[in-house]
Parts: sequence; structure tokens; C-alpha cells
Amino acid sequence: MGATDNEESQTACPTASAAVPTPPTVSTEALERVTVVVVTFDSRHCLDAQLPLLRACPHVIVVDNGSADGTPEAVRLALPHATLIALNRNLGFGAANNLALAQVATKFALLLNPDCSLNIQGLCALVARAQTFPDAAIVAPQLINAEGQCEINYRWPLTSWRSRGPGAEAVTCVGFVCGAAMLLRTQAIRQIGGFDERFFLYYEDDDLCLRVRQAGQTILIDPEIRAKHRSRGSVQGPRVLRAEWLRGYHHTRSKLLFFEKHTGLQAAQSLRRRVLLASLVGLPLRLLLPVPKHVARWLGRCTAAIVWKHG
Repeated sequence: MGATDNEESQTACPTASAAVPTPPTVSTEALERVTVVVVTFDSRHCLDAQLPLLRACPHVIVVDNGSADGTPEAVRLALPHATLIALNRNLGFGAANNLALAQVATKFALLLNPDCSLNIQGLCALVARAQTFPDAAIVAPQLINAEGQCEINYRWPLTSWRSRGPGAEAVTCVGFVCGAAMLLRTQAIRQIGGFDERFFLYYEDDDLCLRVRQAGQTILIDPEIRAKHRSRGSVQGPRVLRAEWLRGYHHTRSKLLFFEKHTGLQAAQSLRRRVLLASLVGLPLRLLLPVPKHVARWLGRCTAAIVWKHG
């Protein structure tokens, strides 16, 4: 949920050791000003890593997208102070976040994927940074993987130019940040209408960031603040191949929708032809060296490109 398109993100990233550590400061006032929003789907196994932060925050909203693994029950038990919105089906990442954002009464909202964890000091630092830059609609931390290496979670919009050069070494204005962890100025996001719910999964954060910039607002990355991201670790279950098929399907569908919306129908149709051509060229390799999850993802991409209809 809310992942970057890693194949196209080219911004270099400094190593974790190059960054200045987050000051070990906890502000009760800062925590009062932010609501932490977590959207879950079969994410019970991720809950323990987030509990230190969620238990410390007075305002927490969890939207569960119809989990079958007991996630809502675990949230009720571990976080009795949290507002739980338990849905009976999966509405998608953007739609679920919109439900939560409609109930946020604080100045800021931290959107945090289940597979992403941030410490209390990091959240306070994000709030402090946002208050330093009142024109910033979004402030995001640097994402690191389980090995402590930096991920590429920020760049310029896909509609502008391909990002190049070294990673940010200080607070930097960017065109896109990954939706896995982002601090939103609530009123600014409401003014642009929140997430476009046509994006079920993937590219909803691209679309949101682009509309923020089009509205004249600023997006900041602070590389000194770190959040651990166990990419694609928020969903587990017995139907791995189905999950991979859906991943390929929704990624391609959302990418086509994004390009149609922001660059026009002709660009989207050109992208669709390239996806179909790449799928055809890659077919022999998939058949000769079959890796089940790769085949499932490939079939998902093909299906999305074949059935896609503009508008």
C-alpha cells in the first residue's frame, strides 16, 4: 500500500551512517497535535512493531479493510484507546485513508503503513519540522529497510523528469514521497479532496503528491528522521500466488490510470501498448524459467493491460 514505483525511482540515497541522528526529544504537545492513521489488511503480524508508537499517541485511527486474520480483534485488545473502523470488505488504500481522514480532528495526520514503524522521537521531529515550514502540506521521513539501508522513497513527479543525483542530506523540497509514511497537514489535504479513490492500490500517493504541488503546496523530505519499512510485509496468507497476481494487476491498472489522468489518453494508450509488447517478449522466458510468483505477477500485468478501458 502506498509504495513507490521502484523501477522508475532514480534518486540516489545516502547511507544511514551519513545522516544526523534524530534528537531524542519527546513532546507531549506534539503528540497531541497528530492523529496516527493505519490502514490494515491481514496485518496482524505487523502490529507488535507499531505498538510502542501507537500506545504513546493519544489519537489513533485504524481502518481495517476486511481482514480475515483477526486484525480487528488484535487492535481492540492492544489499543483500546484507538478508533477502529472495521470494514467488511477491502475498499483500497486511498478510500480507507479517506475514511480515517474524515474523522481526524488534529492539525496533522501521520499515515503509516502496517509494515512501517517510526519511533516516538521521530514522530515528534516530523511535527516540529512541519511547524517550522507552515506551507508544507506533507513532510516525510527517510525510509530504511530491515538492514538499515536507505530506500528510494522520494523523487520528482513522474510527469516532470527523471530524478538524478545524490540523495538529500538535509530537509529538501521534493515532488513525491512514498505513502508508507507521511505526515499530512490535515486542512491542506482536505482542500484538495484527499485521495482519488479510483486508485485501489499503487499510484494513489503519486496522484496525491502531484495534486498537492498543483495546489501550490510544498512536500518535504527530512533525511535525518528515519522510519523502518519492511516493504510488502504487511500482507501474509496462504494465497501467495493470488496476492502476486493482484499486485501485478493493480500496479499496471493504477499506472495506466495515473498517466491518463495527468498526461492524457494518448500517453496512457502508448504505455498500454508497451506493457503488452513487453509481456509478449517476456513470455518465452517466463515459460522456460518459470518462477510461480513472477508468472502470477506477469499474468496480473497482462490482464490489467488487456482489460483496461480509459475513463
